[in-house]
Amino acid sequence: MTPEESAARIEQLDGWELTSDSGQIRRTWIVKNFLAGIRFFSAVAELAETEGHHPDLHLEGYRNARIDIWTHAIGGLSENDFILAAKIDDIPVDLKT
Repeated sequence: MTPEESAARIEQLDGWELTSDSGQIRRTWIVKNFLAGIRFFSAVAELAETEGHHPDLHLEGYRNARIDIWTHAIGGLSENDFILAAKIDDIPVDLKT
């Protein structure tokens, strides 16, 4: 996917952004607490297994969650990355209020 195609696709997703090299998409959340992050990532992991498409999951500072998505096999973005991001957006997450 070209950087221009990726830029057009990212506009359809709330909260997601392209990395500076346009090779990945990324979203961050501030979750309520550590266990909320683990529960969210567990649900994301179940989805990823079902889809056969595995994002990188990061939980730092016990409540800062970040997901990075790209298609490892091609070293860049594909349509499947944006589909997975949209499906992740449907997963409930207990955010810090």
